[in-house]
Amino acid sequence: MSSFSTLGISKDYVKGLKELGIIKPTQIQEEVIPILLKKKTDLIGLAQTGTGKTAAFGLPLLASIDPKKEEVQGLIIAPTRELVQQIQKQLFKFTKYVDARIFAEGVYGGDKIYRQIKALSRPTHIVVATPGRLLDLVKREAVDISKVQTLVLDEADEMLSMGFKEDLRKILKYNKAKRNTWLFSATMPEEIKRIVKTYMSPEAVRVQVNRHDMVNRNITHYYVKTKINDKIDVIVRILKRRAGERGLIFCRTKAGTQALATALKKYDFAIGALEGDMTQKERDKVMRAFRNEKLQFLVSTDISARGIDVNDLSFVLHHQLPEHLEYYTHRSGRTARGGKKGESIALIISGEMSKVRTIEQGLGIRFREVTV
Repeated sequence: MSSFSTLGISKDYVKGLKELGIIKPTQIQEEVIPILLKKKTDLIGLAQTGTGKTAAFGLPLLASIDPKKEEVQGLIIAPTRELVQQIQKQLFKFTKYVDARIFAEGVYGGDKIYRQIKALSRPTHIVVATPGRLLDLVKREAVDISKVQTLVLDEADEMLSMGFKEDLRKILKYNKAKRNTWLFSATMPEEIKRIVKTYMSPEAVRVQVNRHDMVNRNITHYYVKTKINDKIDVIVRILKRRAGERGLIFCRTKAGTQALATALKKYDFAIGALEGDMTQKERDKVMRAFRNEKLQFLVSTDISARGIDVNDLSFVLHHQLPEHLEYYTHRSGRTARGGKKGESIALIISGEMSKVRTIEQGLGIRFREVTV
């Protein structure tokens, strides 16, 4: 059985990991960490959400930083502000017992840019950023990424699906010859293949875990047949039966997210909403409450849920099934994290069984019908 020490991680980092409850490496960590510690290389990592990718690239990136050089040496691009915040906090926690301080700064849209410019004026070794805000800061000459030695693209497929293709292309043009690029993605659509071919070395190392499992095997998938007007009653019954559990409820639209959260609050559930029209301050407040377990349930849109890495979510509930297979993968991946088990429950109305069958065939999973 491998440990982080046997993978090559120094004892100071192992101590920080242990305090976070991260003891045994996941498969993606076992395969990626030794490669990235031993040699400078481009790398493509294919793994589902919740498999420990942040530590897989974060620990080797931290090990590559020279703390004495007060310049940006590492750059991590992620699709959403929540994921940026999560990665930046993880890097900070990983370095808790490391003597030489390594400073990572998170920058993203929705927060006042002058605050981020001020933060970047301090010594910064790693920048974690959303694509649009990073380009804005580069244009303002508030951050210099010309000396970046390692570029990490996290959730690359999601960045493209969110419309960041042109922003990514501009970022990838910077210091191409000097850096190594590590790309992590749950899926490998054609656009990702084009990025790999255009901006990465043909000798890039490829690592794919759970090749035949597009969705975490620890998740059990259910569907509940209902009617549109009965959905809230069904959700109420499901939540009441899960008094000691925590979960995430997905809606397709921002307005639907707020409406459902408002409706469920009338039943005295400790529940919050997360969607893209909320201010950053509002989003941060909701996420703090959810992480601190002041909220038991959270209703969210697909985009806003990216980066929600909360331990012990026992289930996700789909108010409506998503339009794309990738979104079902990302949604269900919010539960059963870190080797634990979880459930994914979809509410199905008349005529939607074809969507269930499409997801089953596309992802190689099997739904079971339940009544509530």
